[in-house]
Amino acid sequence: MSKSSASKLIPKVPGVPTPRVPKVSSRRAQYSASTKRALVDVAQDLFTEQGYAATSLDQIVAGARVTKGALYHHFSGKQALFEEIFQQIEAAADKEIKRSLKGERDPWLKAQAGLRAFLEVVQQPGYRRIVIQDGPSVLGFERFRDQEERSTFATVNQIVHDVLSAGIWHLDEEMLQTFARIFFGALSSAGHTVAASADPAMAAKRVETAIGFILTGLQAVEKAGVELPDLTAESDD
Repeated sequence: MSKSSASKLIPKVPGVPTPRVPKVSSRRAQYSASTKRALVDVAQDLFTEQGYAATSLDQIVAGARVTKGALYHHFSGKQALFEEIFQQIEAAADKEIKRSLKGERDPWLKAQAGLRAFLEVVQQPGYRRIVIQDGPSVLGFERFRDQEERSTFATVNQIVHDVLSAGIWHLDEEMLQTFARIFFGALSSAGHTVAASADPAMAAKRVETAIGFILTGLQAVEKAGVELPDLTAESDD
């Protein structure tokens, strides 16, 4: 008897359906994510409206409708929650500034577009209160600076590189970094000025005029063919 004939004589056993296992872990992950999102959203609103010091964990968990145990499951405390929000706001700001640079090929126009976008960001209530006003005291100056440099400084650095590399100047990396640090320091100080102002919109206009004037002057110097001093030659003397 052939194998095919023998197989026909063997009765077919209907397949046993595999029982459906509920995706408990998936539902738990979704619930956990929604809980964390609620905590972040409520805390961000409270930090923006009344500041870090005036906001309690009781207010946060009450607003998010969760227990303190749920908060401590995601964050070690109020400062860790603040840092999470700080990072999200900085990342969103950096994304917004980068978006403003798209479509601009001229490096000088790109620098001006980036400046305007930055000044719009620092007028946002959440950025003013959480990043500029409370950030340095809550995180400490070193951590605050580190967070800034991981986001907005990288964008400023790229803009400065593009501007100074577009013309006649051939600068080494150390000199480019020096320019970037100076401009970043100026922007950081300008951000504090706008945030602390009773009229942020007018303060932003003043800052845009002042830094725009500096950029225009730098562009005029570059177009006039003025060379930067050769620091290597001076050190050799």
